[in-house]
Amino acid sequence: MRNIYNFSAGPAVLPEEVLEQARAEMLDWHGSGMSVMEMSHRGKEFMSIADKAESDMRELAAIPANYKILFLQGGASSQFAMVPLNLLGRSGKADYIQTGQWSEKAVGEAKNFGSIHIAASSESDGFNSVPLLAQWRISTDAAYVHYTSNETIGGVEFQWTPDLSAAEGDCKDIPLVADMSSNFLSRPLDVGKFGLIYAGAQKNVGPAGLVVVIIREDLLDVAPLSGTPAMLRYKTHADNASMYNTPPTYAIYIMGLVMEWLKRQGGLVAIEQRNIAKARLIYDLIDGSNFYRCPVNRADRSRMNIPFTLRDPSLDEIFLKLAQTRGLIQLKGHRSVGGMRASIYNAMPLEGVQALVNFMQEFEKNHA
Repeated sequence: MRNIYNFSAGPAVLPEEVLEQARAEMLDWHGSGMSVMEMSHRGKEFMSIADKAESDMRELAAIPANYKILFLQGGASSQFAMVPLNLLGRSGKADYIQTGQWSEKAVGEAKNFGSIHIAASSESDGFNSVPLLAQWRISTDAAYVHYTSNETIGGVEFQWTPDLSAAEGDCKDIPLVADMSSNFLSRPLDVGKFGLIYAGAQKNVGPAGLVVVIIREDLLDVAPLSGTPAMLRYKTHADNASMYNTPPTYAIYIMGLVMEWLKRQGGLVAIEQRNIAKARLIYDLIDGSNFYRCPVNRADRSRMNIPFTLRDPSLDEIFLKLAQTRGLIQLKGHRSVGGMRASIYNAMPLEGVQALVNFMQEFEKNHA
């Protein structure tokens, strides 16, 4: 049993059961005599690991049969380029929803490859909210519409899935693309509403070095932009079952263990209820206090990443140092925002959140 609670935004806490199993299997996976790190990615042992990880993910997220699951390298940031390279060929234009720093980075990269239109933005309120669907101005000739479902830095999360058929104009057939890096598998999702989903693994589903892509099969037939390298084509990886080159094998193995752990927790319905309860503990404390503040619009607050500030910023370093003595680590806010940030992904236990709340109450009492 570890004596710390890690609130890092990513790479983030992994379930202790998963780490213990990985330790037990480190030198000899299931009697093979090999560590997973030593296996050929095309050998029967690793192929069975990858197949089960994909099967469990498909079951957990109810991913339809007409979607391919790809396990790729490069992190979610690689998808800022791969998405336009592979999908912009439909019209040369795409729409993006801007809700914070990660969606801004996606926009910046996409502009290298075509005409990018900001269909909606919350920049005017400091990226502290999600634009309502009625505010979206979708281009009817957009090749796709891209949004970031949870902004890790700003703590802004979509609590709803955009329905483009309800948006202004004839948009129902435009593929919806989502960067779900920091809330992937934290709640049930209707994959059938998306053309493509991508997520870096290092928040909720595994270690750094792996990105999951879920893509509707018809989109694999879209001709990539001229000059797109084979390694950056989704079809290359789909046709080769993510084995075109050596994939991040150990990261896939750990992700597979996390899928098994999620199933043991009761699946995504159960994990969502746990995540709601954890987030409520912190937000209720903040909202009932004049000492702490969260700037995010209440309806759009993230369940995964909770930014907050102290009434007196000069107390920030004292707060962080005292928290660390209590085993509460990685609470410093992003360098561009300041303050604090508690990231409470799936693997953060309720006890860890309660320990943080107890400390925050004590700190307020002693420093208000």
